[in-house]
Amino acid sequence: MRQEYRPGTERLGNGDRVRSISGERGSGLCRGETVRGRSETPQAPAQAPAAPDAQQAAGAGQPQLIYTPWTKLCQKGAETNNKQVCVVNTQARLETGQPVVMAQIVDAEASEKIMRVVLMIPVRVQSGTRLLLDGQELQRGAFALCAPYMGCNSDFKADDALVAKLKKGKSLDVQAVNVFNEIVNLPLPLAEFAQAYDGPPLDPKAFEEQQRKLQEELQKKAEEARKRMESQQPSAAAPAPATPPKQ
Repeated sequence: MRQEYRPGTERLGNGDRVRSISGERGSGLCRGETVRGRSETPQAPAQAPAAPDAQQAAGAGQPQLIYTPWTKLCQKGAETNNKQVCVVNTQARLETGQPVVMAQIVDAEASEKIMRVVLMIPVRVQSGTRLLLDGQELQRGAFALCAPYMGCNSDFKADDALVAKLKKGKSLDVQAVNVFNEIVNLPLPLAEFAQAYDGPPLDPKAFEEQQRKLQEELQKKAEEARKRMESQQPSAAAPAPATPPKQ
């Protein structure tokens, strides 16, 4: 049942009913877009522009999600002002390849470590986002910035206590209010988080191989989804036989 949306009452509450979107683990990793900004509460209602496939994830139906494994990537160069930056992230996509949600721990040299959550579906910006760990509320936050085709992001302080909880957890649920006035729940499995966080960064060649495998899997899923849609479409009724004219 959909929740009614009333300005000022759309905050994510403990007793609210939510729509959960199911998913399965993918075999590869795709780098998701991230956006930067100060954490501040937007002053007016808005929604993030998104691709048509993202409308499906935010609205009716229960689309299947494909998850990328938690993976650590590190970089140091001109793009990072010659500072070491490591990112541990995972992402959920639709079978069509459209990104839906991403979570990452960003550890930049000489900077405070943060956890960034990016929602790439149309959302009510003023409602912010809510994080649950194994069903228990972890944190709430405002959207720091929204950008067309990149989504809305929330940043949280990733201290040692939060990281330790993620290592022991099973599922990180990301909640937001969509444009249909419903609270959408997007679960992200944590089974591989500890190993990725504590382990060495992924080799660039291995990263490229994971991307290739993911694209192959997404293409396969998209083809299967297309065939399912075609099989569900009613076939055109055969024309009735013509009545011979009366003599």
